[in-house]
Amino acid sequence: MASKVRLYVDHPLGEGQSVPLSREQAHYLFGVMRLAEGAVLSLINGADGERDARVEKAGKKGGILLCLSQTAPLQAPPDLWFLFAPIRKERTAFIVEKAVEMGAARVMPVQTDYTQSANRVRQDKLQAHAVEAAEQCGGTFVPPVDDLAKLSAVLKGWPAERQLMFCDEALIGDPVGLPDTPGPWAILIGPEGGFSPAERDHLRSLPFAHPVSLGPRILRADTAAVAALTVWQQALGDWG
Repeated sequence: MASKVRLYVDHPLGEGQSVPLSREQAHYLFGVMRLAEGAVLSLINGADGERDARVEKAGKKGGILLCLSQTAPLQAPPDLWFLFAPIRKERTAFIVEKAVEMGAARVMPVQTDYTQSANRVRQDKLQAHAVEAAEQCGGTFVPPVDDLAKLSAVLKGWPAERQLMFCDEALIGDPVGLPDTPGPWAILIGPEGGFSPAERDHLRSLPFAHPVSLGPRILRADTAAVAALTVWQQALGDWG
């Protein structure tokens, strides 16, 4: 039976390995979840799969876990980058969480021409949301979340072998149009208000970029993120 409590730790996980807990982790396990010495939980670290661990020491300011047997190997997602323009705080967190749940290997916030200046992001906060999403969805991989970067700079340094699916609201109602091209991919979601004409023209000029429609209606940015990930996963990802 799977453990009800799952925790991400930045520590190697090997059988017999002791894992020290931070004050925050100890508060969560012993104060919030009410675990006691001898309780068993599941650990992930994004590299070593999932492993059971037993509480050896429990305290208000810390604790020690002992790694037991592995319960699941590392399940790496497809080689998919997910780029999006930040929106309001809680909806940006939603986008990061869904990207993790749906199998992105890297999450990349980008500043576009129409990204609102108030929608600033903190990389550490978004990385914490990625960790929480992996803990809750049963994942064993935690994608890195990049610092915010200008879309133009990201595209300038783009690896030519990586295909880019960019979701263009100007194609509303057209067929999806995603080519069946193997290899590494990325998805780009625009901001509220969409891409600027200059950005759209630039994206369409890139040989690795593929404009697609997400159906007959204009979607909110957070809805578009889920829709785009679904389209890509069904066509080229690991859902088959």
